[in-house]
Amino acid sequence: MNAPFLVPFYAAIFALLYIGLAVRVISLRNSKRVSLGSGGDPVLERAIRIHANFIEYVPLALILLTAIEMQRRSHYVLHVLCLLLLVGRICHFMALSRENTVNPLRGVGVGLTLLVLAAAAIILIIDFFRILATT
Repeated sequence: MNAPFLVPFYAAIFALLYIGLAVRVISLRNSKRVSLGSGGDPVLERAIRIHANFIEYVPLALILLTAIEMQRRSHYVLHVLCLLLLVGRICHFMALSRENTVNPLRGVGVGLTLLVLAAAAIILIIDFFRILATT
């Protein structure tokens, strides 16, 4: 199979998660009658930040992971990286959904997300120089 198929599958899962986060923000805004921003409500502010943080990190990770898949890297490596990103984002959601946002899950979520970004970037940089050396 030439076209990426594994990362798009995970991207679809992330899209559904993103929709869930968006619906959560919309629902909270409606119930609290806040049309823009958080209106000073801490629950709404947390929901907004969870939603925003997701969209700040996940697209870049998916771009890097798709590039890895296009270079025909091991599907096992891709599954591991995609699953780590998924677990990281779920941990982040769970951590920030709590009143006390200083908890171990937040660190796990951030750590896994950054680990996936760093690993994907390093794999692509190594592949670049490996391919460059053979041409």
